[in-house]
Amino acid sequence: MRKIIFVASCAIMFFSCKNNAQPKKTEINTRETPMVKENIYQFKVEDLSGNTFDFSTLKGKKIMIVNTASKCGLTPQYKDLEALYKEYKDKGFVIVGFPANNFASQEPGTNAEIATFCQLNYGVTFPMMEKVSVKGDDMCAVYQFLTQKSKNGLKDSEVEWNFQKYLLNEKGELEKVISPKTLPTDPEVVNWIKG
Repeated sequence: MRKIIFVASCAIMFFSCKNNAQPKKTEINTRETPMVKENIYQFKVEDLSGNTFDFSTLKGKKIMIVNTASKCGLTPQYKDLEALYKEYKDKGFVIVGFPANNFASQEPGTNAEIATFCQLNYGVTFPMMEKVSVKGDDMCAVYQFLTQKSKNGLKDSEVEWNFQKYLLNEKGELEKVISPKTLPTDPEVVNWIKG
């Protein structure tokens, strides 16, 4: 009888030791690494005259960034953009235009030609940057920020056409993406500026 108890005790100790000897399962952290939300203030670009434009000078202002074109059915939006800029520029709002030739070659001009066109036809006074690419392999850094959630912290988007609007808050963070066909004077935009 002692032999049976001894063997049973050894067996219990063996299995007990075996279970204790197994390495503990390490918990895998399934939470994503927090995304570092960038802002627009890190960028410096060239304007139509070749001068450096530093986005950090816009701290504390609401910003609309819009890709523009001179030969588009939506080109008359320049008029509404300028009216919006004039009405709210002294109330902490600025528009920054980026001419782009990505859609049906509707912005073929040089920087000088674009500047002349904007001034003569629409009296544009809001800041206009040099011509850039807003999509594809040669997309400029500002538009990489605006269209990639990993950079802007809000959402992935694609520039659909000329005059797509990106709205950034007073901290330089992306808040809204507005369709090209939505007019700059649409209540959604105006209420955002006033809010």
